[in-house]
Amino acid sequence: MTARLDPFAAAPALMREWHRSSLAIDSSLDRTVAELVKIRASQINGCANCINLHTTFARDSGETEQRIYLLSAWREAPCYSDRERAALGWTEALTRLSEGHALDDAYDTLKAHFTEEEQVKLTLLINIINGWNRIAVGFRGWADPAAVKATAKAAA
Repeated sequence: MTARLDPFAAAPALMREWHRSSLAIDSSLDRTVAELVKIRASQINGCANCINLHTTFARDSGETEQRIYLLSAWREAPCYSDRERAALGWTEALTRLSEGHALDDAYDTLKAHFTEEEQVKLTLLINIINGWNRIAVGFRGWADPAAVKATAKAAA
């Protein structure tokens, strides 16, 4: 698959700002919940690039293969906490807005496990990963996880 364009080359200032915002939002949440949310949204959106990146990052953060493999069936799998389930339910509800999923049930579960500030942070993270999915799928982007890690390390 050949990339359509490199958004970082086409609009460098805006993409740097988008990336900076992404990192700030991402770092505001628990690492485990954040990676599960990013993987699940990417699965729903069919973004191979982001699934590849975030499963790699999740493993690096100590996530198990079992939990990664079962993520698409999280409702039936016993290995997720109630808090993680609340985050995943909210992720699915917001990622699938056009499908008419009931937000009320997902939100009721969310507010039982997340503070108002955490709800906002999680919602921003869901928006960010959905945006990255659309950028990667739309422009046929592919990023090597090792290169992404090296770039992040150099910037730190």
